[in-house]
Amino acid sequence: MKTVGTAASTALLTAGLLTACAVGPNFKAPPAPRDAAFVPAGQIAPETAAAPLPGGQAQRFVDGMDIPGQWWTLFQSAPLNALIERALKNSPTLQSAQAALRQANENVAAQRGSYYPSVSGTAQSERQKGSGASFGIPGFPSSYYYNLQTASVNVSYTLDAFGGIRRQVEALQAQAEYEQFALEASYLTLTANIVTAAINEASLRAQIAATDDIARSQQRQLDITQRRFSVGAASRADVLQQQSTLQATLATLPSLRSQLAQQRNQLAAYVGSLPADYTGDGFNLDSLNIPQELPVSLPSKFVEQRPDVREYSALLHQATAQIGVATANMLPQITLSASYGQDASKWANIFSPSSNVYSLIGSITQPIFKGGQLLHQRRAAVAAAQEAAANYQATVITAFQNVSNTLYALQADAETLAAQATAERSAADSLTLVQAQYKNGGASYLQVLSSEQTYQTAAVALVKARAQRFADTAALFQALGGGWWNRNEPLADISTTARSQQAQR
Repeated sequence: MKTVGTAASTALLTAGLLTACAVGPNFKAPPAPRDAAFVPAGQIAPETAAAPLPGGQAQRFVDGMDIPGQWWTLFQSAPLNALIERALKNSPTLQSAQAALRQANENVAAQRGSYYPSVSGTAQSERQKGSGASFGIPGFPSSYYYNLQTASVNVSYTLDAFGGIRRQVEALQAQAEYEQFALEASYLTLTANIVTAAINEASLRAQIAATDDIARSQQRQLDITQRRFSVGAASRADVLQQQSTLQATLATLPSLRSQLAQQRNQLAAYVGSLPADYTGDGFNLDSLNIPQELPVSLPSKFVEQRPDVREYSALLHQATAQIGVATANMLPQITLSASYGQDASKWANIFSPSSNVYSLIGSITQPIFKGGQLLHQRRAAVAAAQEAAANYQATVITAFQNVSNTLYALQADAETLAAQATAERSAADSLTLVQAQYKNGGASYLQVLSSEQTYQTAAVALVKARAQRFADTAALFQALGGGWWNRNEPLADISTTARSQQAQR
């Protein structure tokens, strides 16, 4: 056993000396774009316009402001916070991403085992019958029996002389990093989708409420028209036109209610619930507060904060490490192996000195000809790294585009909301005035219909403008990375309790 221990120590020492460097390029994360900006100077005002209604407050852009880990709490909605907490515990999408990360980490740990010698033990009991004729010795017994008991320990070690194994571990570590940020991306997408879905639900509820109000107003107008018709002050055509207008308004409600039900089903899916089992609170726009200070990350830090950019950086790292793996495969492979054991005819004699057997083997294998396979595999690895670099660059450009688009949208949303609020008030005042004039015979029925249509359009447009501003505010937090770096609880542990409870059930 001393001989084998010495051989193993020598192998480890030699490996440490030979793995001082690894073939292939060393990965270095691409630098952030120099002098980058989300929008040209002066194109976005530091503060947006305000509108005199809930959620219409002016919003101020703050350069370099950090993002809280639970950014959705800035909307100050307890039902929204509870729904997201429920989703983080139960979402199958998030649990799938967590499992993928655990798998990647285990693959890294498994590959690290290649750094060490492989040791195995064998115990074997054998009985054979042999023929003396096979030896060609006159007088040798025509057949014989023998027993053989064997116990041995085998050690094998492949020296990582050119860093191929280390590059494989590095590639798997990069894959684990990719899964980590894929999990962060899933987390960010899930939370942002829930916020957006809640806003859409609130918008649909407000549109339904506005349409109900309009229908009630039109019903009152129909009652007036029918009374005027009964005394000869209006025509039958006026009554039919008002009935048609009322029914056209009522006909929009089933579609809105269907969209609301589908939005509720979407929220159920986000929290891992079946549609029939979903019991989330209803949302309305008046229960949401608009964040009045909006962060604008520094471009130099932005690429470190976007999960998708970090994902593609990890893929580039993995592709770079694979070049080293492909290069090492073209170079000599050095393997040391040793075995030590005992052979005896009886187990009682297995540990006697005369039963000792051992072997020491060193081998070096150099690929000579494989039809160009190894060369082309390395060229393919280089091309894959070039592809990953281009994909990374495209992802960075898209990330900046997302933020830029959202900043422009928020500025336009504020201006649109202010204009729509004014338009809705004017349309409501005009309708009230025309209806009073018509009741007293001072306006035609066509003027009433025109005013009703104008008000209906303005009321629904105002609801949509309010909802769009909330949605684009959430989109800005998502575009900037969602503040995952400020989250206290490790994401991989968020749903651990929920999974344990499910397993117990």
